Amino acid sequence: MSIKVNGIESEEELKKAQAAAQAQGTNITNYQEWNDILGQFAEYGIESTGTYSGDVAKMKEIEKAVTEYVQEMGSQEQIQKQNTPQNKEEQKVQEVTETDKQQNIKANIAGATTADIVADYMKFYHLLI
Repeated sequence: MSIKVNGIESEEELKKAQAAAQAQGTNITNYQEWNDILGQFAEYGIESTGTYSGDVAKMKEIEKAVTEYVQEMGSQEQIQKQNTPQNKEEQKVQEVTETDKQQNIKANIAGATTADIVADYMKFYHLLI
């Protein structure tokens, strides 16, 4: 035989009520499930409603909110993934442009250096002749 209990707001209170019920030869209805719920409430700092049905409803509400949040985060992640290829393409273009600029600067420096070397060579060549 099982009994229904109200006014239980912690695991400790539930355990005491279960022990009292067992001393009378009965059990608390859905004791294990309620004990698990109260344990999770205590872990996350959630206040019990004091009744099994209220705690079950509150737990379902929390699970629903968490599920919706996870789905929302998943959809935002998917949106970011969709935007990422464009960002990668833009990044490739920027890298190529930056590489081209660097190559252009190197070519200008090499050309100027070569022009100086040739000019110096021509000076010395004309001095030797």
